[in-house]
Amino acid sequence: MAGSTPFRKRRSRQPELTTGPGQEAARQGDGVPAPGDTVGTHVERGRTASLVAAVGRGATKGGRGARAGLSALVDRIIANAPRIPVRDLATLRAQFPGLGPEELADKLVTGAVNATSTVGAGVGAAAMLPVPPAMPAELAAEIAGVAAVELKLIAELHEVYGLRAPGTLRQRSLAYLAAWADERGIDVTSPTTVNAALGGQLRRELRQQILKRTFRNLPNLAPFMIGATVGAVMNRRDTRRLAAKVRIDLRARQVPWEALPEGPEGPPWLP
Repeated sequence: MAGSTPFRKRRSRQPELTTGPGQEAARQGDGVPAPGDTVGTHVERGRTASLVAAVGRGATKGGRGARAGLSALVDRIIANAPRIPVRDLATLRAQFPGLGPEELADKLVTGAVNATSTVGAGVGAAAMLPVPPAMPAELAAEIAGVAAVELKLIAELHEVYGLRAPGTLRQRSLAYLAAWADERGIDVTSPTTVNAALGGQLRRELRQQILKRTFRNLPNLAPFMIGATVGAVMNRRDTRRLAAKVRIDLRARQVPWEALPEGPEGPPWLP
């Protein structure tokens, strides 16, 4: 008909279909779940985020606690080092008469190996029924005890090979402590080797050595006396290996007993 609106235009003029109130609210994000969503999804996501945050906070606190415990153990070992009684060469030769340097060194290594083995067995026996809060203290006690025995061994091996560290009581103790951390002998002819033990480098090396010992000693906490056996075997092996490394370095720079000056100044770690 003339004047009538074409069909195509009539369709274009039709108003668009509007969404319902529920759909419009869901589109605006007012909290009403859209079709296909569940009511508990947002709650579950919130719980998961809270759990992740709590775990992150716990890991941060645990990391700070581990670093603080490691620093405390380093300070303890450094403080105890000058108090460890070390026999000088004259005392050692009097206690083991008729032995040469190598035979005397073998005696010292055997005694130290037996001592660290006893420490490991003792800690393993104490952890027969492990209590998680006590495990860090047990590991720290074992590492400190083994460090004292091996530190004494290193100092006396330097005496046997005629290579006593120079300096004051504290300087000598820190030099031997650095040798323990590096698992090698001291080059007394190089001042930088001895002086390096007096700076912050020593603490870093001690932390690294203690961390290695901690991971190696974890099986010592196994229950039912298994840890006692494991601790004894592992400490025996580690001490013997440390002594072998130190002796290789000291043999290369060994000073014969005949060439040592007469009248040594006395036991190296006594004031």
